[in-house]
Amino acid sequence: MNGHVLIQTLALVVGTAAIVTLVFQRLRLPVVLGYLAAGMLVGPHTSVWFVADAGTVATLAELGVILLMFTIGLELSVRGVLGVGLGAIAATVIEVGVMLVLGTVVGTGFGLDGRASLFVGAIVAISSTTIISRALDEHPPTPTQRRRVFGLLVVEDLLAILILTVLTAVSRGAGLGMRELATTLAKLAGFLAATVVLGLLLVPRVMRVTIAFGKHETTLVAAIGLCFGLAMLADAAGYSVALGAFLAGALVAEADANHAIEPLIEPIRDLFAAIFFVSVGMLIDPAAIAAHWLEIVVVLGVVVGGKIVAVSLGVFVSGRGIPAAITTGMTMAQIGELSFVAANIGVGAGVLPPAWYAVAVAVSAVSTALTPVLVRVGPRAAT
Repeated sequence: MNGHVLIQTLALVVGTAAIVTLVFQRLRLPVVLGYLAAGMLVGPHTSVWFVADAGTVATLAELGVILLMFTIGLELSVRGVLGVGLGAIAATVIEVGVMLVLGTVVGTGFGLDGRASLFVGAIVAISSTTIISRALDEHPPTPTQRRRVFGLLVVEDLLAILILTVLTAVSRGAGLGMRELATTLAKLAGFLAATVVLGLLLVPRVMRVTIAFGKHETTLVAAIGLCFGLAMLADAAGYSVALGAFLAGALVAEADANHAIEPLIEPIRDLFAAIFFVSVGMLIDPAAIAAHWLEIVVVLGVVVGGKIVAVSLGVFVSGRGIPAAITTGMTMAQIGELSFVAANIGVGAGVLPPAWYAVAVAVSAVSTALTPVLVRVGPRAAT
């Protein structure tokens, strides 16, 4: 029976997620909330029938994170990253900087030390590309507004990679002083430069040759193989597997064959991303939420209110008008998958108290539910 743990876990998790998300879609609720609810149904704290194997789900969830970051890189490409405008960069740096400071202040206010407070800052700093994409599909903005939002998300994803890399180093014992931070960033720059230069020489050529065979399965295996290979390379170098997966996607995109690769990757990504959100739902502990309701309320206020103000400020300073700034700010007022990753790194390393994972999950769930509403009313509020 033990040999079938993986199959049993997949059957339980995916089957429950399918049923629950069908109900949520019928009710016109965000699908991500359905995954969280499915996780609660099979989790150790709130299960009403069977409990999924937590270790197996955690492993599968990590695959979801890797594939999610790979597809983000695939959508951007190295040239796409380099082509983002200075306005989007300035606006996002202002936004993320303000949110990091606000989150760190909140952590300090609740008695956390410097390292733990930094993790709280990271939790509130990054919006969810996945959640925003789905909200904009349901409530389409103007083409200009869509480009503006995704320009900011591109830079946010890059900053998220940097933040997760720094957090990984911090969780492994690196200090927070200027010298230690400068050393960490210098090593990261060296790793990125070497990987990108060698990758540009090899990866696009390999993918073009592979695609030329005209076999979908060969293309899929090659792309996924590169994804996990670079993820393990980053892990061996002391960085997040998310960094390696992102780099793999950006390098594969340089083959100019996204039309052949993305349709093959997306179903696999969606499956494991769903398992990731279910794994988050499994960790929702009503007792912990009840015990830390104040932290949840405060962090939620910082995420929604702080994001609206910080994003609006950044967009306005970068040269856009007030209506565009407010609309964009209301669109990006939530946290999601990368916040879970940041919280998981901190809790796993013993830097961040476990209760803060519950705080991150609760805040993400509520802000996710608010996102479609904010996206819908944003243009009216800006006029």
